[in-house]
Amino acid sequence: MKHLHVRRLGGAAAAALAAGLVAVPTSAVADAAGPAVLGTGQGVEHRTSACGPTGDPTWIGRTISGPALSAKVTGTGARFGVWDVTTGAEEPVFTGEAQAYVQEAGITVPGLLDGHSYAWHAWALQGTQTSAPSADCHFTLDTTSPTVTVGSTDFPASGKATKYAGQTGTFVLKGADQAPAGGETSGVACFRYGFGMLGVAGCDAPDAVTPEDDGTATVNLRVLDWGTNNLNVQVIDNAGNVSAASYTFYAPSNPNPPHTLGDVDGDGVADIVLPDAQGNLQYISVNAGDTTPNSTIRAVSSPDRTSWSTYQVAHRGWSDTHAPSSDDFFLHRPGEGYLYLYQNADYGSFTGGLTGARRSRSCVDEAGTKVACPADYAADWSKADQIVALGPIDASDSPSLLTLEGGNLWLHAGGNFAYGWQEVRKLTSTGDWGGYDLIAPGPDAAGNLALWARDRATGQLHAYPIPKKADGTFDFAALANPKANVVATGFSTAAYPTLGSSGDVDGDGTPDLWAVNADRHLVNFAGWSEPQDYGVLR
Repeated sequence: MKHLHVRRLGGAAAAALAAGLVAVPTSAVADAAGPAVLGTGQGVEHRTSACGPTGDPTWIGRTISGPALSAKVTGTGARFGVWDVTTGAEEPVFTGEAQAYVQEAGITVPGLLDGHSYAWHAWALQGTQTSAPSADCHFTLDTTSPTVTVGSTDFPASGKATKYAGQTGTFVLKGADQAPAGGETSGVACFRYGFGMLGVAGCDAPDAVTPEDDGTATVNLRVLDWGTNNLNVQVIDNAGNVSAASYTFYAPSNPNPPHTLGDVDGDGVADIVLPDAQGNLQYISVNAGDTTPNSTIRAVSSPDRTSWSTYQVAHRGWSDTHAPSSDDFFLHRPGEGYLYLYQNADYGSFTGGLTGARRSRSCVDEAGTKVACPADYAADWSKADQIVALGPIDASDSPSLLTLEGGNLWLHAGGNFAYGWQEVRKLTSTGDWGGYDLIAPGPDAAGNLALWARDRATGQLHAYPIPKKADGTFDFAALANPKANVVATGFSTAAYPTLGSSGDVDGDGTPDLWAVNADRHLVNFAGWSEPQDYGVLR
């Protein structure tokens, strides 16, 4: 954009000079004790920002009453003069005075033309005294809203989608900002987009993207809901004008969704689920190679609406019947009597809200026969020091949880947790498990389960087989002695505060361990050896 300067008036403007509407020579100004302009600003309504004497003009968009000009003065008020630089007219297109309050005088300028550039300055007033003019300020007016269109070959508006709900589609946003005849336009600054309400924000919002030189921006979005979807888009020009559009399309349900235990976002790959440093919940694919999350769930979506970091999250081990490609979640804060259940029908987005998982009153013995619950069985979840998702233990793939309570292991499985229909079995009674961190690696290809545990005192890693028997039940005999089945050492709590598993990631028949070290680096293992540092967590 060209550099603009106010065109000063000559001798023919003597009358205007006497009225104080144009530049006043320094010799004509009152002495140093007289009024002075200390600074100037321009913008919209009551939101002005400082302007300087050089550089390209500021863009000002559509306003209620016209652009707002302000001057900080020593005196009782200020006089403003505005010139149309686009037409080059010598006479001002606007003059006006305003009283100063706390050294601030402001005025709005009506009737200016869209696409025209303007220059202005101000004088401070004190009785009959008039200061020297301020340095020139410049702005260009753009009152025409931009337009935006949206298109996608993956999810076209015609309804003939080539992808399914749960998959990522490419959407092209195209903006235009038409200049008026004989004027200029500010151009498209950014787009904002999302499947929910966008609210009021600018181009610094996290959901904003800047266009390419051709005015388009390409965004890749995961479509979470099958059926009719609405992608809401805002386009904002450099003058702050905003317009919006809604792109409606249909996402069919996937008839053959990927089915990977440990997958929370439905992409067919198991996920590591951990809080970040701000208390948000992040999903990191086990094969990502770094710590970039696939998705992040804000801390405000947590049960206490402040942070996920104080909750144990159990998800590995089964698939939800509502969305067959992604795990359900259980969340528990040690010491609390409430266990939260998230039935994952939206690929881990937590848009559906949390429900409670009821504590069952139905206890069974090793043969599955109903028995009276032991005396140390609690009426709520407050005694659960740890909770892990062990894996499916029947043909229905219904959830199964293993809890550590009072140093003993309890199995909860075989029914809907939302209604307390699961059955409970006390697996150990010696109370020897209190010093161990539990890890559930999930089932192998044959459906056999396992439990891993880290001895916090020694750093030893134990792996206890839970084989599937011919009748479809499981043999938990290996859990009788927590000190047995040492498979690795060197996993002290100082070196690795957090351990977990995402199952057999590399397909070699052995589940794989992951860990967070003391420096908050995510480390993946092949089995429990050959560590690979993915980098620091967010």
